[in-house]
Amino acid sequence: GQIIPERRFVEAINRQAYQYEMGDFPTEWEAWIRKKRNDPPTTEEILKNENYREEMKQKIKEVSEKDKLLQAKEYKEGLVAGPVHTHVKGHASAPYYGKKEPSQDPTSTASTFQPGSWMPPGSASSHNK
Repeated sequence: GQIIPERRFVEAINRQAYQYEMGDFPTEWEAWIRKKRNDPPTTEEILKNENYREEMKQKIKEVSEKDKLLQAKEYKEGLVAGPVHTHVKGHASAPYYGKKEPSQDPTSTASTFQPGSWMPPGSASSHNK
């Protein structure tokens, strides 16, 4: 009374089975092996789907190129702001952001506040107060 599940496999022709990697088989065969579809794919179906994928890649490439040209035109005409390039000098969470070394004294500039840091007694950069 025990039901044995169907086993599906593909025989390797030009390579050893361990040499195959994900993506070496058409996705239709992968779906059949993993029981996502009931019937194995036909050669015509695989070729039709490959042609469709190639057409989509070509259309995506064409749309991307048109978009780049449109963006360049809009940048040139001033309709859209150009991409901004920022220069990062440090990390904002660092206690001495933008400074060469930490200072014992707190600093305040306009609306920013930088707390002072603790320096061990007797260090070269500590101040006697």
